[in-house]
Amino acid sequence: MDQFHDIRPYNDDEVVEVLERLINTPDFINTIIGFRFPRWPAVLHTPLAMAVKWVLRRQVSKISGVYDFQSRIASYMARMIKMTTTSVEYRGLDKLQKDKGYLFISNHRDIAMDPAFVNYGLYLSGFDTVRIAIGDNLLRRPFVSDLMRLNKSFIVKRSVAGVREMMAAFGQLSNYINHSVTDERCNIWIAQKEGRAKDGLDKTDPAIIKMFYMSKKKIATFPDAMKDLNIVPVSISYEYDPCALDKAAELVEKSTTGEYEKAEFEDIDSIKNGIVGQKGKVIVTFGDVLVNGYDTPDELVAEIDRQIISNYAIHPTNRSAVAMLESKGGIDPEFDAYIKACPESLRETVLNMYANPLVQQLNQNRDKE
Repeated sequence: MDQFHDIRPYNDDEVVEVLERLINTPDFINTIIGFRFPRWPAVLHTPLAMAVKWVLRRQVSKISGVYDFQSRIASYMARMIKMTTTSVEYRGLDKLQKDKGYLFISNHRDIAMDPAFVNYGLYLSGFDTVRIAIGDNLLRRPFVSDLMRLNKSFIVKRSVAGVREMMAAFGQLSNYINHSVTDERCNIWIAQKEGRAKDGLDKTDPAIIKMFYMSKKKIATFPDAMKDLNIVPVSISYEYDPCALDKAAELVEKSTTGEYEKAEFEDIDSIKNGIVGQKGKVIVTFGDVLVNGYDTPDELVAEIDRQIISNYAIHPTNRSAVAMLESKGGIDPEFDAYIKACPESLRETVLNMYANPLVQQLNQNRDKE
């Protein structure tokens, strides 16, 4: 019996059937048409749908497994990088071994692009790609779930109701992550906390660390269980955030009204904007494997936070944001123009968003002294 059947990524022998289901899903085809042909008149929708399905069938005809599917994605990733970044740099990959499974715990800026950039770096360097933790709040449309699970995503059940159901879901998730890393030697990517750090402040949620240990409590000590997971903190740094204004608008509304209600498919729009938006330089830094004993979740959290903050690559945008908030010089002209183009009501929030990674780093350095 497959105890992870409802959360795991699709297996190779399921890929062809899922692809055929996607091609025959009107919601999926309509989404592609809306994305690629937004200005075409409605009268052409039927022939466009037929054409899209024909092209998709040709493109997937040679895909028979997950590796084939991800190799196809890699070509799109290369094109996206060329069109939306000035460069992408990877640091620290030389510290990893290809015969081990790792649990990559990452700061979180972009729903889709964070794991995508980590994945692409591993793929280019000959490592196994990651299994990606994704919240079920992003999977309200069935075709999105299919696409994500084809790309080695596994589901985090955030929407379960009731304490017993929640504990069962977290227990299953803990078991799956431990099984993936220790038994199958597969790589896992998970964000350091639920949701993106919209304010630019990176901090690990201890509840995630406690979840890792749930399935091991009866058979291992906390330090031994965490050591077996080969945890690697990862810092992802974007020179420009394509979703900055949307994040700022949410933060401003929360601070003024005390709440913010997302539109039904707002997360899907964020995914799209993160993919197509301009990012400038992107730097992904893999930290040191956490092999020393950490007696408590809080001790482990402190080390993950230390590495993520210290390894965060600071861009001119971060330095300029701090300088602008402190009314100092040394402001990058491009960033100055970017801020002036922001709505005035959002400027201070956007500046803080860009400044906070550097502020965190400076505060951490002061604490060492």
